Parts: sequence; structure tokens; C-alpha cells
Amino acid sequence: MIQLTTHNEKETKEIAERLSKALQPGAVVAFFGGIGVGKTTFIAGLAKGLEIDDDIHSPTFALVNEYHGKSYPLYHFDMYRIESWDDLYSTGFFDYYDQGGIIACEWSENIENALPENCIHVTIERGDSETDRIITIEGFGKYENIKY
Repeated sequence: MIQLTTHNEKETKEIAERLSKALQPGAVVAFFGGIGVGKTTFIAGLAKGLEIDDDIHSPTFALVNEYHGKSYPLYHFDMYRIESWDDLYSTGFFDYYDQGGIIACEWSENIENALPENCIHVTIERGDSETDRIITIEGFGKYENIKY
């Protein structure tokens, strides 16, 4: 586990960009944290690191946004409205596992029992100031040794 504090969106995106460089196709990054803590901001940093130039938006109503860049595709899920296994299956979430991209999943609290064992957990919490964020990254060891 590694815990970092950022002081603005730029620093949060930089941490995510560094993490993205270690990700391989099939990686699942599960995000935990309340409304407005910076999950989508972090995912925008992942996208930048994956050489995706699109504007990143939370797929709250679409449930999933697909982004394609020069590197691996990024599948950005929002599970805020998922309340059952039937809801989860209807998103196509499991079909994306074999698509050769990176899955970034907001509101993973709602599907925690469905996440793969080897997924990376990113928890984002508010810090001491309005713009500070405490970011905790947990996963299997190779992600925890990245120079942040």
C-alpha cells in the first residue's frame, strides 16, 4: 500500500499518469471515495498516460465511456447506480475483461464482490484543505513500487 497527498488537480493527474505507465491490458483499477473527491480527475490522468487526448467525463448515465488513444483503450465505468447483479451484468462490465484495455471503475463500493482479486484499489479522500487529496493505492506489489 502507498499513501500520497496531493494539493491540486495537476498533482493528482500526475500520480495517475505515473501509475498508467505500469498498467498492462486487462488491468482493473477500482476507485473508492465520495462525490467530488477526484475520481474522474485521477482517471483523466490515467488517460493522459495512456496517450488518450479525449476529454474525460464521468459516465454517470451512459455507465461506460470508451476512450482510444495511441496505447491501450480505457474503459471508464461509473457504478453509482448499480444496485444488483442484474444491473451489473446489463452494463457489459465482464465483457470488457478480455477487450485488451484498462478498466477504470468509479463507485467500486457498489460492485466490490464482483471485482477481480488482482485489481488495483485507489481510494481518494479529502485532505486538510479544500484542494488536498489523500490517495491510497493498493494492489499487487508491482504497482506499489512505482516512483510517485
